[in-house]
Amino acid sequence: MSKIAIIGGGPSGMMAAVAAGNNGHTIDLYESNEKLGKKLYITGKGRCNLTNACDIGDYFENIVHNHSFLYSALYSFTNESLMALMEENGVPLKVERGERVFPVTDKSNDVIKGFKSAINQKKCHFLLNEKIVDLVVEENSLKGIVLENGESRLYDAVILATGGKSYPSTGSDGNFFEVLEGVGHRITYPTPALVPMNTKEDWPRQLQGLALKNVTLTLVKKNPKGGVKVKSLMGEMLFTHFGVSGPLALSLSSYISASPKTYSLILDLKPGLTMEQMENRIQRDFEKYNNKDFINALGDLLPSKMIPIMVELSGIDPILKVNQITKIQRKKLIECFKHLEINIAGLRDFTEAIITSGGVDVKEVDPGTMESKKINNLYFAGEMLDVDALTGGFNIQIAASTGWLAGNAIE
Repeated sequence: MSKIAIIGGGPSGMMAAVAAGNNGHTIDLYESNEKLGKKLYITGKGRCNLTNACDIGDYFENIVHNHSFLYSALYSFTNESLMALMEENGVPLKVERGERVFPVTDKSNDVIKGFKSAINQKKCHFLLNEKIVDLVVEENSLKGIVLENGESRLYDAVILATGGKSYPSTGSDGNFFEVLEGVGHRITYPTPALVPMNTKEDWPRQLQGLALKNVTLTLVKKNPKGGVKVKSLMGEMLFTHFGVSGPLALSLSSYISASPKTYSLILDLKPGLTMEQMENRIQRDFEKYNNKDFINALGDLLPSKMIPIMVELSGIDPILKVNQITKIQRKKLIECFKHLEINIAGLRDFTEAIITSGGVDVKEVDPGTMESKKINNLYFAGEMLDVDALTGGFNIQIAASTGWLAGNAIE
C-alpha cells in the first residue's frame, strides 16, 4: 500500500482521505489552519448546503466551466453517494427548496463531524497548522512535499486540495498555483465567482436590504449593436449598500468572462406576465386608483420601498393623477417593470466570493483519475481545478466527487 499526502482539509481533501483510506493506504492529511473544514463552517450562512438532490444528469446544466471534464467524477461519486456517507456517519439530512440539501440540525459543524467520522475509520493522520510550500519533483514524477520550515517529506503520491482564492482568511490564498506553474502546469488565474456586484446606478443602493423573489435577472454583454444575452435565471435577488447580491446576482457573476463594466443586468419584476398582460394589469390597477396620485397607485404591484424608485425611473410626475397618465407614459412604466437595466460597475473581491473561477487547466488532468498528465503521482481535487458551478450545493459536490476520484485512483 502507498503512503499518501493530502494537502488541504476542506471537503475535497477530506473526501480524498476517505477514498484513499478505503483502499488501505496510509494518509497524512495536512491543513494549514487549526482545524479541518474551516471554509465549510461559513457555507450556506453557517448551515452548509452540502449538495443538491436533483438528478445527477442535471448537474451539468449548473456547471459554468468545463462541465464535460466532471462526468467521471460526478457519476463515480454521486450526490446520493455523498448523502449516504453523511447519513452513515451520524448526519441526518433534509432537502429544501431548489433540491438543496442541508443537515437537519442546520449546523455546518455536523457535516465536518460526518467527514471526520468517516476518516477516523481509516489509517489517516491529521497534521494541523502545517503549511506546505513546495513539491519535490524529479524527472516529471512527484516524490514528496516541502514544509514551510524547509523540511522535505517523501510520499508515493500527493493529492492537492488547497482550494482557490475565495475567503482567503480561511486559508484559500491561491499561493500554490505559483508552485504548479513552476513545475510546468498551465493555470487559469483565479477570479472571484459567485460574488456580489457593484452597480453604476445609485438607485439599487437606495433599496439596501430589499429582497425580491420570483423575478428574472438576465446578464447581457454590451456591444455597439446593443448587447447579447449571456444567461437568464429566475429566483431571488437582494439589493445592498454597493449594488446587488442574492442567488441570482451571485450565479450570474460566474458568467462574466471579461471586464465587468461591459455587462449589464436586465431585471424583469413580473416574469409571469407578457408585455400585453402587464399592460392589462396596470390598466386594471389604474382604474382601481383612478383618482389617486401616481405614487399612490403602485402598492399592489411593488414593495413599498421600491415605489419611489420606480416612479423616478418611469419619469412620471409622482403627484400626477392616474387618470391623466398618457399611453406613452404607461408604456415607459411597463418597460420599467419588464426591462429594468442595471449597469455593472465591477465585481466585489475575493473576500466576498463564495468560490473562484479558474485554476489548473483541466486539459492537463486525467478526468478519470484526477492525476496530472505532466507529473506522475500528483493529483488534484476541488477548487484547485478550473471548474465551477452555480449556487445550490453543486460546488461542494464537485469537491467531494473529485476528491473521491483522486483518492480512489491511487494504487
